[in-house]
Amino acid sequence: MRFSSSAGHTVGIEWELQLLDHITLDLSNGIVPLMEFFPEATFVKPEFIQSCVELNSSVSQSTDEAVQHIAHSLDALLRRCDELGMRVCGGGTHPFCRRLALITPMPRYQKLEASSGYLAHSQITFSTHVHVGMDDGDQAMLAMHRLARVTPAFLALSANSPFWRGHETGHAAYRHRILAATPNYGLPTVFDSWRGFNEFFDAARRAGMAQHFKDIHWDIRPHPDFGTLELRVMDSASDLSTVHGLAAFARCLAVAFAEAGEAEAAAVLPGDLPYWVQKQNRFTAGHRGLDADFILEADGTHRPLRDLVDDLVEFAAPTAERLGETAGLSTARALLSRPTAYDRQVDAYREANSTRAVVEMLKRRLLESAREAGASYEKAGAST
Repeated sequence: MRFSSSAGHTVGIEWELQLLDHITLDLSNGIVPLMEFFPEATFVKPEFIQSCVELNSSVSQSTDEAVQHIAHSLDALLRRCDELGMRVCGGGTHPFCRRLALITPMPRYQKLEASSGYLAHSQITFSTHVHVGMDDGDQAMLAMHRLARVTPAFLALSANSPFWRGHETGHAAYRHRILAATPNYGLPTVFDSWRGFNEFFDAARRAGMAQHFKDIHWDIRPHPDFGTLELRVMDSASDLSTVHGLAAFARCLAVAFAEAGEAEAAAVLPGDLPYWVQKQNRFTAGHRGLDADFILEADGTHRPLRDLVDDLVEFAAPTAERLGETAGLSTARALLSRPTAYDRQVDAYREANSTRAVVEMLKRRLLESAREAGASYEKAGAST
């Protein structure tokens, strides 16, 4: 595969949102009628399950630009959903839906359904993806190798799925336990070069493991058609501010790791950890969120994950200044000090003893986020 260069370290965002019935607030299999309003399907797109809609940003020069584009699409989406008797919210899982998913009737998704069986209908999850442009495939592999060691930081910072089928799971991001049942998911394999990734993919294709790189659902993977590195580990965010913070952090850290020398990167990165350590770090980040510990060495030495996230934000700060992302990275830093997304869900549940109250809170948070974004656009328009 040829890796298409993406000069300037562009950024793109994919935000999966839940479609809800306006009365019950259960998931609604409404993507087919919804897409009649968006026939071009460029920035508002269907996903694998019919209760999910994906908002895509344009290829952007900054996360400000990408989030502004997402916000415009969100405004149109909310209006169209209202006409169809649907509501929308963010979150990695729906708090109480117990039904199996219907698969969106598109050829690729129907092929996946046929090959996956029951798994295809039980994986009802929603995520946030960030694409960061890379100069070439070798640079993408270097950044991927380094980022792979700290994906638990993004998992914990974005964790937003503490409920599953009406149960409080005790996990900050239970979405990852649901997806763990599938192949080609989770910790990525890392490669020294783009040639190494190509050799792997050729072998995977011959073995019947994957026919397209999109069949590989790692936490982080290259997207050669776009010329990007795609960070996929994050839960769907509840609001635009969180999307902005996560995207800015992802962009700045990916670029910082892509360009840093070995000594500079080593100052903030853990070493090449054994698989069991990586697996444990990932699990505890999903289980305890920002309260998790992060194992640094094979001998079990560890430190608070929250401190590692803070160090990574600090490491990315000079890159943020150069890329014009200082405000976005500040938004990411603020996620460390304000109530977490998973705590907000649990608090809403315990206050009302109702998972429906959790969905009400998520729906309200998204609407308020959209209104705030609209106000900011009006101010921007007045200033220009």
